[in-house]
Amino acid sequence: MNLENKVAYITGGSKGIGYAVAEALLKKGMRVAISGRNLNTVQKAAESLGPTNVVLGLQSDVTKYEDEAKTVTDILNKWGQLDVVLANAGVGYFAPIDKMNLEQWDQMLNTNLTGAFYTLKATVEALKNAKGYYMTLASLAGTNFFASGAGYNATKFGVVGFTQAAMLDLRKYDVKVSTIMPGSVATYFNGNEPSEKDAWKIQPEDIGKLVIDLLQMNPRTLPSKIEVRPTRPDLK
Repeated sequence: MNLENKVAYITGGSKGIGYAVAEALLKKGMRVAISGRNLNTVQKAAESLGPTNVVLGLQSDVTKYEDEAKTVTDILNKWGQLDVVLANAGVGYFAPIDKMNLEQWDQMLNTNLTGAFYTLKATVEALKNAKGYYMTLASLAGTNFFASGAGYNATKFGVVGFTQAAMLDLRKYDVKVSTIMPGSVATYFNGNEPSEKDAWKIQPEDIGKLVIDLLQMNPRTLPSKIEVRPTRPDLK
């Protein structure tokens, strides 16, 4: 894909992986819309990314389809096209299954899995028109289960399955679909603050580079599921 002047939409784009992917795409000459639940946070992030002719910050809660539909309308009204979508918004709560409460389960399911569906549902016709690319940000937790991870595992296993089935549905329209499954990433996930002790982890900019690599893959080739992990474990 020639990236110059293409348009991307990234959910959960105000920090961490989403922000780093936005930076990477902008450096390649793309125009980028980012969204998040807090309008002030999203607008500040958009201002730091670049001028309003190439960056758009929008308030959207991915658990509400009407929010995602309005966001897509706003993007199309501004730029007239939508070529790349990254469903990046996600939350995680980790507790033994007998300790996990209903609110935590529902929030993870609605954000991580239903949110990915709502984002695709809202963007799919624009992606068909553009012969574009839809990506989800899953996790190695989507294939490796662990204690105290039942809720998070369930949503990420679901995201992987959802994305792979969507890939089979949409490739006949020349829409590429991939899921990226990182291991440990030095990011702000669940309120964590990255620090020097996270230097061994995947960095958000590494995922940005990976997204660029996928977009620039030969059109005949589709890496539909990408596992990525730190080269070495934390040796402490």
